[in-house]
Formats: sequence, structure tokens, C-alpha cells
Amino acid sequence: MSFSTMLYTMGEGMLRTCAIFILTILFSLPLGLVIMFLRRSRFFIVRTITKFYIAVMRGTPLMLQLLMWYFGPYYLFGMNIRGYRFAAIIIGFSMNYAAYFAEIYRGGMETIPQGQYEAAEVLGYGKAQTFFKIILPQVVKAILPSVTNEIITLVKDTSLAFTLAYNEMFSLAKQIAASQTSFVPFVVAGVFYFVANYAVAFTMEFIEKKFDYYK
Repeated sequence: MSFSTMLYTMGEGMLRTCAIFILTILFSLPLGLVIMFLRRSRFFIVRTITKFYIAVMRGTPLMLQLLMWYFGPYYLFGMNIRGYRFAAIIIGFSMNYAAYFAEIYRGGMETIPQGQYEAAEVLGYGKAQTFFKIILPQVVKAILPSVTNEIITLVKDTSLAFTLAYNEMFSLAKQIAASQTSFVPFVVAGVFYFVANYAVAFTMEFIEKKFDYYK
């Protein structure tokens, strides 16, 4: 296999890796916000169930969760899982990362002084207005470094999709390396992950500067 052919083949895998990354971000970030609100619910049962869910997602390997999301419907309900592989990957990644983001959001919310809620109430703001206009911008500023770390981890964790025999970039790199007895595919994969993470870090740093309104 020529170098150009290898790059073309791995390029297709890179597109699949990017699809996992983008869809996971699109689903997990808002889902994490919902989970955070449930975690802070005034109802004990809701709080307890949510805390248990977060504990399971954070306390078990993502690889195991992917296997459960994929094979679970078949073993539990006899569902035909043909064509379900990619959906299981996105569900597994999104549910896992949503739990982490929920805890990051919760930590950010707890940094906001209670006096700001009281001041907003005095000024006539409703709960939704208070959250979106006053609280959320401050929370976003506070949690950006932690969110950046999780997103960088996600870029690398996309390689776990090989667990379900999905041919993303890392899986193809291993296959090509084994068939060609060459280390070059791993170098190409490493360069891709480095560039992707550098792009994420650069973008998030730019966003942080936009939120650095004190300067």
C-alpha cells in the first residue's frame, strides 16, 4: 500500500472519528445541563436517581458502557442490532460525557453567590431570565478550563469505538500497521490526535478570552 493510499484510507477513518466527536459534543453538552438540574432538584428521589446515574457513568469504564449500549438491547429485548453500531457509539459517548459535564456545571453553579439570585429577584427578573442573563454567563466563564480538559479527553477517547468494531481512524491505523508491518500509520494517527487537540485547545482559549470581561 502506497503512502497516499494509506492517507486516503485513514482519512475516511478521520471523518468517522470527527463525526463521533462532533455528535457527542452536540448531545452531551445540553444533556449535561439537564442532568445538572435534575441533580439539584428539590425532590429527593430525583436527586438520588441522578446521583446514582452519574456515579455509574463515572465509575465504570467507557469501553464497558459501549458494549452494554450495543449488546444490551439484543440480550434484553431481542432487538435486531444490525445497523445500530454507530447509534450505540453516539449514545454511549453522549451519556458518559453528559455525566461529567453535569458535575462540571454543578461545580460552576455552586460558585455563584446566593446574593446574585436575591438581587435579580429584587430587580424583577424571573427564574429563566436570572439563569440565562446573569448566572449562565458567569458559570460558562468559570467552567471553561474544565470543559476544555473533558473535550480534549473526548478527542482521544474516540479511539474506544474500536470496541464495537467500528472503523474509525485508530482502528484503521491498527489494521494497516498489522497488514503492512509498518509503524507509519501509528505516527499518522498520533499527528491527527495532536493536531485535533491543539485545535480544540486553541479554540477554547479564544473563547476564554472572549469571556475574560474583567480585562
